[in-house]
Amino acid sequence: MTTAPHPIRQPNLSLAKEPAETAVAPLEGTVVKHQGQSVRPGWVEAVAARATAAKDHAVGNKLYAPWAGRGYRNLGRRWLEARRDDYPQMIQSAKAELKAVAGDTAAETDAKELVKGRRAEYRRHKWIHWAKTSGWGAAGTAGVATGAVVGGPWVDLLMALGTYAVGIYHGRPEAPKTVAKGSSEIRNTSPVRPQGEADLVAVLAKAGIISEAQRDETHLTAPIRTHGPGWTATVELPPGMKASAATSKAADLASALRIKKTRIEVTADTSDEGHEGQFVLWVADNDNPYGTGKNYSQLIEADRWDFWRDGVPLGGDARGGRQTLHLMWSSLMIGGLQDYGKSYLARLIAAAAALDPYIRIVLISGKSGPDWAPLKKIAHAFVAGSTPDRLEAVHDILDETIADMQDRGERLERLFEEDPTACPEGKVTRELAREPGTELTLIIVDELQELLDAAALTKVKVGDDEEGGGRGRSGKDVLVEKFARFVRVARYVGGMGVFITQRPDSSSVPTKLREVCVKRGCFRVKGPESSRMVLGDDAVAAGAAPHLLGESSKGVVVLDQGAEEGHMTLKADVIDLPEFTDICERGRALREAAGTLMGSAAHRGERDSASVTLRADCLRVLDEAGVDRMRTETLAAGLKDGNPELYSDLTPESLKALLRKAGVGSPVPLGAVDGLSNPRGFKRESLTRSSRP
Repeated sequence: MTTAPHPIRQPNLSLAKEPAETAVAPLEGTVVKHQGQSVRPGWVEAVAARATAAKDHAVGNKLYAPWAGRGYRNLGRRWLEARRDDYPQMIQSAKAELKAVAGDTAAETDAKELVKGRRAEYRRHKWIHWAKTSGWGAAGTAGVATGAVVGGPWVDLLMALGTYAVGIYHGRPEAPKTVAKGSSEIRNTSPVRPQGEADLVAVLAKAGIISEAQRDETHLTAPIRTHGPGWTATVELPPGMKASAATSKAADLASALRIKKTRIEVTADTSDEGHEGQFVLWVADNDNPYGTGKNYSQLIEADRWDFWRDGVPLGGDARGGRQTLHLMWSSLMIGGLQDYGKSYLARLIAAAAALDPYIRIVLISGKSGPDWAPLKKIAHAFVAGSTPDRLEAVHDILDETIADMQDRGERLERLFEEDPTACPEGKVTRELAREPGTELTLIIVDELQELLDAAALTKVKVGDDEEGGGRGRSGKDVLVEKFARFVRVARYVGGMGVFITQRPDSSSVPTKLREVCVKRGCFRVKGPESSRMVLGDDAVAAGAAPHLLGESSKGVVVLDQGAEEGHMTLKADVIDLPEFTDICERGRALREAAGTLMGSAAHRGERDSASVTLRADCLRVLDEAGVDRMRTETLAAGLKDGNPELYSDLTPESLKALLRKAGVGSPVPLGAVDGLSNPRGFKRESLTRSSRP
């Protein structure tokens, strides 16, 4: 289709009238007259414009009355902050330390003295603060009274205006901080914080935590105040509402505040002044309050460590405070997505234990690899992998450890009957834990999901196996029961467990095991259901929200220590593998000096030599018989005949155990041998393959 060309538009020409005579603005630098005085041109208009703007600004802000009210609220908040200072937090820290040393009489006495001393300091500080306030208040009141009596109405008016101006000055809105483009300084992206109770209550209504009708019943227990690199407020909800109404809506509250969810923490108020309908809100100034760099652990430079007394230095929270994990009397479950820091957190615990020569370490991992290899130097037992022979070794280690824990309990029972002061409350003490045979025991189980998945494919006979009808029980069920049983029987005799899984669901975090782990830590997960799988319903209802962590939150863990203080969120310190290797070297030297190097680490060289000898002797028996496979019973008999001095007590069952520890594995089907259709035994290829660590 052809279109006609656009017509060319010609300009319309018309005659213009002569311009009228207009006023010409004076040239720059010209002086004009105003009320008989010389002024710059435009001065009158500028003054009038400023006066009009000031009037409009004052009228638009209701003559600054809200500013004045907000100013005196800010002054009241500052007075309250100065009165409290850091003493409530210091007292809470001292009380937490007192709880952490329960059972240690000497440490409890020191901790009680610390609590008492800090409370006394707080009372003295409040008295001094009140005396100063009273002095300044009396002086100000006397001055105002004198001015009102001696001065005239103009003095009264000036004093009233001055009082009003002070409120306006302290309540003026703060301009947001910005920096020049290209500057390396961090830009403060925080919106203006709510200026008072009314503003924050409005935010709660927008988040759907309260209804519009409940605004008048919602209050702040104290003014909004700065707390670390952010601000905080404690909110009392309307009667009948629980704190979980707010803690379960942290993301909604972040949206109402127009900030990222990683900046907000909403927790139930567990302080002495709190109650079930009260929660604490903390909002960071920056989108990533934990930073992006690595914070290296102080354990890297430590010569030794007292695990019982000092716990595990974990890392820092968003407010800049340092946090410590005390694992005594409890076990820990760790979950979260892959590559967010679970193994690093467990490595901190292992490093603190490695530097204490009075701790026996058992390492069980569902995967082989270098992550835990340094522990071979000090571990009482070490198993890595999820093959059938490795699973059998795990069962053996757990059986031996549980039996040892029960034996310790019986010894403590006898000791308590003989001398109750030696083990108060029937629990192991720090002094007893430094004696041979009663040292602390730490079991670390990594890649729990791999172990359980592999165990689910096996059957385990337990006792007469009446429950399994002779076919055996699921290896997974038995393994979970043994882990849980260790936690239960070991708690008061110095046993602790750390269980790490990277796929938090009902199959990888069995409820039976999670519920006996008092302490739980969770890194980033995809949703609240996964958070509940690791931390439990109560912790998530109280505001624990690892599902709100973002991709930039590597190393950030939500830790519920099972105490009244609730959960905490922190960024864990880091120990890289080379530094962990050095720590384990120091740990071995400490154990050798203390005489506590035992088990797998102590007999490592001896065991390797014995394994080589056993393999060589088995191959000799096969060569003499001219076969490449042999039943276990026949192989055991051949070893006894060939070297009766070394193998006089050897049985088929003990041979299987020895070959399993030597890395050969368990007996396998051999096919038709010795007139039998398919008996089990060992093949040459399994005896010649290299032993796995």
